[in-house]
Amino acid sequence: MAARHSPETRERVLELGRLGKTYTQIRKEFDIPKSTLSVWFRNEGQVRDRTKQLEHLKRARVLASATKTRQRMERLRKAAKSAELELAGIHASTSVRKALLAMLYWAEGTKSDKMGGLTFTNTDPVLAEFFLGELRATFPIDEQRIRIRIHLHDYHVPAAALAYWSQLLSVPQSQFGKIYVKKRSTRKRFRENFQGICFIHYGDGMIRRELLALARLIAEKSGSRRSMDRT
Repeated sequence: MAARHSPETRERVLELGRLGKTYTQIRKEFDIPKSTLSVWFRNEGQVRDRTKQLEHLKRARVLASATKTRQRMERLRKAAKSAELELAGIHASTSVRKALLAMLYWAEGTKSDKMGGLTFTNTDPVLAEFFLGELRATFPIDEQRIRIRIHLHDYHVPAAALAYWSQLLSVPQSQFGKIYVKKRSTRKRFRENFQGICFIHYGDGMIRRELLALARLIAEKSGSRRSMDRT
């Protein structure tokens, strides 16, 4: 004897059909033979046209993607608002700025004494500009001693990249070293507006040592070093 299904089950199945679900998708939720589903949909006036189903699913995916994008943008907006409120309570004294610089250099800067100075490396133009700006603001910098190197891929236009970094960092092109161009990986995807890798070098080892010492002292005072020792 054929299994009987409740009106609620039948209505739920028909609703899934209206949403563009396939037999296979429906049967993952309800153990109902395809022949039964066919009868139900035919009686309901729903024609199970595969092409139309796929078109419907495509539209549904587009709508879902748009919804996710709106939700993501809303989360970013809330995060930005929270950051603005947090920033309003911070007094950007020279000490605070030097502390930020120290932590940034500790994360992204060269630690070795062999370089004879300090070198900050990053692909993010905002971080590169911030680093050099804070270095200028917190130390008596000799602008003539700043040296910049950039590494590019073969899809970059070297002259355009050189002009970009020179203008962004306010460093004359004459203080840039030879541009290194490497072949682009066919497997790696690159961000839009990716301008290569920027190396900012300043020939003062004392500043590097001071920044690293300050960063480590901040970490130790915050208790993170003690937490690491206990683990």
